Amino acid sequence: MTRTLKESGREKTAERLLKSSANKFYDPEVDIDWDAPLAEGAPYQLEHRCSLYGTHLWDRLTPEQRLELGKHELASVASNGIFFEVLLMQMLLKEVYSADPTTRHVQYALTEIAEECRHSTMFARSVERIGAPPYGPVKLVHRLGKLLPFIGYGPALYGSILVAEEILDRIQRESMADERVQPLVRMVNRIHVLEEARHVTFAREEVTRGMAKLSKAELPYQRWLIASVSFAISRSLINPRVYKAVGLRPKEAWETAMGNPHYQETIRWSGERIMAFLGEAGLVGAPGMHLWRKSFLVAK
Repeated sequence: MTRTLKESGREKTAERLLKSSANKFYDPEVDIDWDAPLAEGAPYQLEHRCSLYGTHLWDRLTPEQRLELGKHELASVASNGIFFEVLLMQMLLKEVYSADPTTRHVQYALTEIAEECRHSTMFARSVERIGAPPYGPVKLVHRLGKLLPFIGYGPALYGSILVAEEILDRIQRESMADERVQPLVRMVNRIHVLEEARHVTFAREEVTRGMAKLSKAELPYQRWLIASVSFAISRSLINPRVYKAVGLRPKEAWETAMGNPHYQETIRWSGERIMAFLGEAGLVGAPGMHLWRKSFLVAK
């Protein structure tokens, strides 16, 4: 009976999310005017969210260089967003592979995959439109990412999805509410935030259900896995190559950014809501605490 009630609750959530997806969605190909001119002088991201903000390297940059750096950092985050969403889609397809396609749960998972496909296309077009390279992750992270669909399962799988989605969500919410930011960027952020709210609900419930039936023997692996993936996410958002765009040496600038208290606080701020949830769920703990601290998502 308990199992039946749990499955019924899972189906009700999926049914509600399916209706929301049908009633409220965007098609970026139609709903964004990709030919509209970019607003001259408008930032692509808020200055205080730039990785070098507050450092000696930031002080050396002209206003034009700061604007350019923001553009390239946005392109890095967007192209890394594509990388994370491709991994997410692979993991969701892995879940769907052996599941009952007549359930609302599987049907919503497929709907989420369809939405993520649109988001990835939207991010790709936005990078192309602003005229920056699709940086993506560094080579090592790109290679290691191929392992995730094979080693990822259980609540850590959905928890990892949440870390990537909610870090981006908080940064994008702040950006889309600020009228100084490029209108194109604000619209892309608005679409992503609206549709990701459903994905977050779906993943949070899966984490809660997964943790309820997780054995004590599996818990250390689940904690290690989500800490490892979260470390890779937070350290991959800014590809070191972005700094070349403003004449900085990538290695020096990236090391400066990673040691920048302002940037570390931005990552902590962007992840504080999801970290509170994961902590309550029991996914934050040994043997992954050193990785959480190095990710900047947990204070040292």
